[in-house]
Amino acid sequence: MNELQPPRGTHDLIGEEQRRHRHVIDTARRIAGTYGFEEWSTPIFEDTRVFTRSLGETSDIVMKEMYTFEDRSGDSLTLRPENTAGVCRALVSNGLTQSLPQKVFYAGPMFRHERPQKGRYRQFHQIGVELIGPSHPIADAEVIACGWDILRELGVSGETVLELNTLGDKESREAYRAALVDYFTARRAALSEESVARLARNPLRILDSKDEGDKRIIADAPTVAHYLTESAAALYAALKAHLGRFGVPFRENPRIVRGLDYYNHTAFEFVTTALGAQGTVMAGGRYDGLVAEMGGPPLLSGVGLAAGVERLAMLLPEAPAAPPSVVVIGIGLDQEEKAAIEIVQKLRHSGVRAELSYHASLKRGLERAAKMGAPAVVLIGSDELAEGKAVVRNMSLRVQGSYDVPDGVVNRVKEILGILA
Repeated sequence: MNELQPPRGTHDLIGEEQRRHRHVIDTARRIAGTYGFEEWSTPIFEDTRVFTRSLGETSDIVMKEMYTFEDRSGDSLTLRPENTAGVCRALVSNGLTQSLPQKVFYAGPMFRHERPQKGRYRQFHQIGVELIGPSHPIADAEVIACGWDILRELGVSGETVLELNTLGDKESREAYRAALVDYFTARRAALSEESVARLARNPLRILDSKDEGDKRIIADAPTVAHYLTESAAALYAALKAHLGRFGVPFRENPRIVRGLDYYNHTAFEFVTTALGAQGTVMAGGRYDGLVAEMGGPPLLSGVGLAAGVERLAMLLPEAPAAPPSVVVIGIGLDQEEKAAIEIVQKLRHSGVRAELSYHASLKRGLERAAKMGAPAVVLIGSDELAEGKAVVRNMSLRVQGSYDVPDGVVNRVKEILGILA
């Protein structure tokens, strides 16, 4: 066995897995485009402060999972563990805070040093959308609707459920946090070690505990609904009404919290049981104030979502088929090979996926074409060359004919493929 293997928590994308991966990203890009989102690409590493300021010093990502290093200039850099903070940094860095709203789509790799498990890697990929500027709850609903349409277009919406919650405004969260501290402090002895640590740092994160003992305690914990200010409750009610207008089904889950400190008001997750235990495949929420952490104007609103490409790819009902190639076989010596190259390039420049056989043997060339599932094969030998023609064989119907090189060949191939103008 080769001792050189991918680092733990990473994997190669090859063949069917790569086609699934690309299909998820291409579909998300297309659907986001119909909503008016424009694609941005930010660096895969940022100044470490982009994440320590935005994610919260006590978040699990900052404390345990970030890939942080010092470069040769002594600057602290971090491979991005998520991309919302990077998008907000880019908004400020490029002077776009006066050109709102900004509707952003992104796709690319993220990095977290966590325990690898099914569908989760240390280098993983996300697609996401961010809508920065509007404070109206219709913006939240539109982002969620875009996510729902992506799942629908991928054919996986039937296996996912949107769970919705609100975290309220600052005043609501402070009152709710105090209630949770009182509740969990009274039950501190029964909490897991991790939840005891969270009790001091961020008690809302206890609600996200996977420990079975914690879950029993959490079941009777207070919910945020009792601590919402009038304005926070009104925003949440409006969001639910707008989701109905967008045709997005949901169920409320008062236990949803987001693991990053910048979230407020809307919090949501699209969850599934199709991958075993219930897991989240897409999630997001509102992050008013995050742009200010990047040096932008205060209280600028933002809402977004992100989805793990690997997990969505695993949910696809079937892998996209590899696109078929037409195979061109030159049977003979230099002149036949030259003619084959001319034909294959003419096909490619006409928008047809085409390959040379690399075999001078007709038998081996046809065997390779059949194995590839080629819909058509172009054959040119000395006799055809002398007449300025080539044979085009329809592989499914097993019929063939001679056609002029190159235009007659190109037209016949396109006819077989069903793309003749």
